[in-house]
Order: sequence, then structure tokens, then C-alpha cells
Amino acid sequence: MSKSNQNFIGYEYKEIHIDISKVTMYLDGYKNFGWSSDSNITQSKGYGKVTLYLKRDRKIMNKTELIRLQSNFEDCMHKIELLEQSKTIKATIIAILIGLCGVMFIVSSVLYITAGHPTRCLSTILGTLGLAGCTLPCFIYRMIVAKREKVVNPLIEDKYDEIYEICEKGNKLLKN
Repeated sequence: MSKSNQNFIGYEYKEIHIDISKVTMYLDGYKNFGWSSDSNITQSKGYGKVTLYLKRDRKIMNKTELIRLQSNFEDCMHKIELLEQSKTIKATIIAILIGLCGVMFIVSSVLYITAGHPTRCLSTILGTLGLAGCTLPCFIYRMIVAKREKVVNPLIEDKYDEIYEICEKGNKLLKN
């Protein structure tokens, strides 16, 4: 075999689209499965997302086990993303619904006045309920998110612990 063939390394390539806040976590994680950042291509950005371009040796040792561990890593990262989104989804829906109810009360109040009804008491009550309905969502949103964070944050920490164990196993396989 010639000397030039001994230095040849065939690479496999991977593109991943991730949230910009998770770039370091993904780069650190993928290093433990034999991937390195492709220095020939710059990272493309757009709308809070980043595309990472990675490469690794096609003839890497323990490739099957590394692929399995990498799949577990990707699954854990996806679950963390879903858990983080779950903190605000319910709170957002409830806040929007309360805000819409507030707007309906305000519209009812205005329509009641413009219809020419002699008593303004009902219009005042509807207007007050409407203002409360438009003001409360901010506080209710914060309260629901805080409650949900108390439940979700320990689950996210457990997933991070699982990721560290997976990466540690991958790193040990690379050193063998």
C-alpha cells in the first residue's frame, strides 16, 4: 500500500438544524460520538436556528454502538426541547382565552352604551370585567409558568444527567 493511501480518511457528514441556544451542548455531545465540526463550511443561521455541519471518520471503531448512543443523545435533547416548550404552552393558551373574554366584555360594554340603554350600571360592570380580563392574563401566565417550572425543571435535569452518562459511554468507546 502506498504512503498516500495510508493517510486517506473517508468521512461521513451530518447536518443538524438546532436552536441557537443549544449549539454548545450539541457540539460537545456530538464530539463524544466521533463527530467534529466541519471547518470548511460556516454555520448558517436563520430565525433563532443554526445549521451545524459535522463530519467523522467512516471507519471509526465501535460505530454501531456509537450510533445507538448518538440516537439516545438526540432523543434526550428532543425531549428536553419538548419539556421546555411545555412550560409555556398551557399558560399561553389560558392567558389568550382570558384576554379574549376581557375583550368580549369591553365590546359588550361599548355596544350596550351605543344601543342607547338608559342605565349605565351594566355597561360599567361589563367594562370593569373587560379591563380585568385584559389585565389579568399577564399575572396568570407568570403564575402558571412558575408552577409548571417546578414540575418540569427536575425532569429536564434528569435528562441532562442521562445525556452526560450517554456522552461518557461514547467517549469511552472512542478511546478504546
